[in-house]
Amino acid sequence: MITYAELVKKSSLFQNLTGLRVEAFTALLSAFADAYAQDLEHREKHKATPRQRQRGGGRTGTIPQLEDKLVFILVYFRFYPVQVLQGYLFGLSQAQANEWVHRLTPLLNAALGYQQQLPARQAKTLTTLLTACPELEFIIDGTERPIRRPKDPTHQKRQYSGKKKRHTVKNNIIIEKRTGKVKGLSPTVSGQVHDKKLADEQDLRFPKDSKLWQDTGFQGYAPEQVTIIQPKKKPRGGQLSVDEKAANTRISKERIRIEHSIGGIKVFAIVQHIFRNLKPAFDDVVMETACGLHNLRLDFPLMK
Repeated sequence: MITYAELVKKSSLFQNLTGLRVEAFTALLSAFADAYAQDLEHREKHKATPRQRQRGGGRTGTIPQLEDKLVFILVYFRFYPVQVLQGYLFGLSQAQANEWVHRLTPLLNAALGYQQQLPARQAKTLTTLLTACPELEFIIDGTERPIRRPKDPTHQKRQYSGKKKRHTVKNNIIIEKRTGKVKGLSPTVSGQVHDKKLADEQDLRFPKDSKLWQDTGFQGYAPEQVTIIQPKKKPRGGQLSVDEKAANTRISKERIRIEHSIGGIKVFAIVQHIFRNLKPAFDDVVMETACGLHNLRLDFPLMK
């Protein structure tokens, strides 16, 4: 059975299984403890019958320590195993594993929020967050995640991505170019929605005189008072000049940073593998949480 007490003795293995260095885990643990305590208070407040014994009384749970609970949910995000396997790794049944996954995921998300690692989700909040970035250079791009093929024919058509040739959901992300941190995350939508359309629907406002790097999927997207930098699209039936191709290459070398950030997010397999959970809005919560974990990882660079 995986336990924090044993895992922490092997820093490299700890990093591989949780996606975080021990130092990052320790920094996250205090915020996770606050989120867990608030959740306990909320549960007790809304309990149908009052508590009969003091907190901590009764039979000891299979995952009694807070550190082990945090390891549990991080391992789940990192590898996204089926719940039978997740339960086996931590001495639980599949039903217990399912219960803990859905209980701990929002607490992990809340803990990252306490540490200000989560991306902005609303246009107004995003503007405030971006204004605080010193260099005012940002990169925007879309990223898709595979989902199970819906049974309903209408949902099948709506969630089919012609680009990926499979059923997906999509988010636009905005990173700070200098740090690679995810500053903005769009709502989770069907993979059929175009990147530019999603950006237009968000009605984003970037700081005055900022620079926004984007690819040709955002052709025509030009927020006010923002310098747009994007590759030149090849004209229909025509060719780009040598200089235009060279300029596109230079832009691509700068834009690659957002691909690194997306790769950092998808270190957590829950947003890389086919998403199996059918709970409403859960796909959005896990994407936001994975972005927060990526941002936390950047504060504690991984050992080479």
